Amino acid sequence: MEDQEKNTSELLQLIVVQNNNEMITVDQIKHSLDERGFAILLAIATLPICLPIPAPPGFTTIFAVPLFIFSIQMICGRRTPWIPQWLARKAIHKKILDKLIDKITPWLQKIERHMHPRLTYISVHAWERIIGLFSFIFSISIALPIPLVNFLPGWGILVMSLGLLSKDGVTIFAGMIVGTVGVGVSLVIVALLWMGVPIPFPRPFD
Repeated sequence: MEDQEKNTSELLQLIVVQNNNEMITVDQIKHSLDERGFAILLAIATLPICLPIPAPPGFTTIFAVPLFIFSIQMICGRRTPWIPQWLARKAIHKKILDKLIDKITPWLQKIERHMHPRLTYISVHAWERIIGLFSFIFSISIALPIPLVNFLPGWGILVMSLGLLSKDGVTIFAGMIVGTVGVGVSLVIVALLWMGVPIPFPRPFD
């Protein structure tokens, strides 16, 4: 019950603290935070996408895969997340996960300070289905191997997840708006590329 009282940033830090292995599997993360369900898994999957760091082409496409898997389950109304074995066995180095969490924590804490239960007349299960639909749409934008189109949709999913964890409908709506703006930007960039307009994308690791 104590974990239920912790906010998301604290729970993410606990993943690293409570695991002594050098490599942490997706299955270990799921079982350590299972009571938080889909929201915490969506938040973790979007962490690498939400950091404003250069990345090679296709980097975000890889992280869009679990987002698709969880989003579809949420739309279908599953109560608990199911993870295929090939994904459950995937592991991330503890030091890398620790760095990701350290970089994102200050941003999460700023958002968490403004969150509290709102619009609670809508059930958590109903919110999950709504968030699943928006996350699926945002994941399509995240999956595009094009620079600049992944950041806002990723933050949209992360903010919605934080709102779900805090039962804050206003924050969930804010995440929907952020992600939708990101999808709009994606459509504009894709349209410009289709029309042959040159776009000066930043090079990874410059």
